[in-house]
Amino acid sequence: MSLVDGISLMMDEHKNIKRMLKVIRKACFGIVNGKEIDYNDFEMIIDFVRNYADKHHHGKEEQFLFNRMVDEIGGAAEKLVKYGMLVEHDFGRLHMRELEEALNKLKAGDEEAKIDVIANAVGYANLLNRHIEREDTVAYSFARRSLSEETLNKINNECTEFEEETSRAKIQEKYIGILETLEKKYQ
Repeated sequence: MSLVDGISLMMDEHKNIKRMLKVIRKACFGIVNGKEIDYNDFEMIIDFVRNYADKHHHGKEEQFLFNRMVDEIGGAAEKLVKYGMLVEHDFGRLHMRELEEALNKLKAGDEEAKIDVIANAVGYANLLNRHIEREDTVAYSFARRSLSEETLNKINNECTEFEEETSRAKIQEKYIGILETLEKKYQ
């Protein structure tokens, strides 16, 4: 694999995450219109969010990019990262935990939990759509303008190594496969 542009790679991953956000909304719209909840589909959604959007994508942001922005740029970057991007990552994780809890309550017969399924799934989708927009237009362009060329090169090298490692484990292949399967069902 040739050297990747880490920030461009993260922006490409955002496109995949946004595709899943559309699936989430369509699945919830089906519930509103009386369709039965397909627990397997929601388990795949949670798996995608936790392991592709969060572990794979947010992992790169948190390990390689955001910490360097705080260390090298300081002030404004620290506010953007610590009180914006990282807080939103945590809110997304909370939505997934609460979605999983609501699905378990529903499986156990608590029909009222349907509202929590929809609230948390749609809440996550809305949060991430706004979050991605801010990262693409503010955080990433700020990083490109403000980080040294040496730091950007380190980020590119780390992202390349990370992608090679996860590629061998077929992480991208697995989660893009899940995404495509769900997109076909929830067009």
